[in-house]
Amino acid sequence: MLKTRALTANEAAAASRVPLKQVHRIIDAGLLEGAVEVRQGTRVIDGPGLVALKLAYVTADVLKPEARRRAVQSVLNKPEEPVIRDQAVTVEVGVIEAELEQGLAEFDDAKAMVSTDPEVMGGAPCFTGTRIPVHDIVDMMANGDTIAALAQAYPALDERRIGLASIYAAAYPRRGRPRTPPWRAAGPKSSERLRLADVPSA
Repeated sequence: MLKTRALTANEAAAASRVPLKQVHRIIDAGLLEGAVEVRQGTRVIDGPGLVALKLAYVTADVLKPEARRRAVQSVLNKPEEPVIRDQAVTVEVGVIEAELEQGLAEFDDAKAMVSTDPEVMGGAPCFTGTRIPVHDIVDMMANGDTIAALAQAYPALDERRIGLASIYAAAYPRRGRPRTPPWRAAGPKSSERLRLADVPSA
C-alpha cells in the first residue's frame, strides 16, 4: 500500500502525471470525497486519495461513470486491497500504486535538488549549488530547447536534473508576474521627438 502522505493539488498533479485541470475536475465531481481537505485555501489530497485520483484518471475512457465511481470508492474504503473486482471489471491497484511510487520518488528528487536563498537570485528557486533558476530552464524547454542542449549550455547541470525541473515547476509554479526581459527593463535610449518630414526615406 502507498505510504500515507498529503500533497497539494499541484504536487499531486506533478507526482501522479495527472494534468492539473483533471485533478480539479475529479475533485469537483466528488470522486475523492473524504480524501480531500482544504488547508489555507489549498486543496490537499491524502495517500489513498492519490491512488484513487490516478485510478479515476486512467479509467475515465474505460469504465462507465457509475463503475468508475464504484472503483474509486473501493480504493478509498479499502486502500490495502491490491485488486478491485466489480462485476466483469478487474482493476490492478498494485500497478497504479507502483506508477505512483515512481512518480513520488521523482517528485522527491526534484524537491531535493532545489534550494532557495534570499541572497541568491532574489530568492528564486535555483538548482542547489548554482545560481540557475529552475523555472528559467523549464521556460527554455517550453520554447523548444532540448535537455541535451541545455546540459551542454549549462555544465553545472546534468540531464537528469534538467529533466526533473519540469516536475518541480509543475508542483511549484513561478509566483507573481513573469520577469521583465532585460531589453524591456532598459527603457528607451532616446526620447527625442522627430517630425515625420525629418525622417529620411529608405
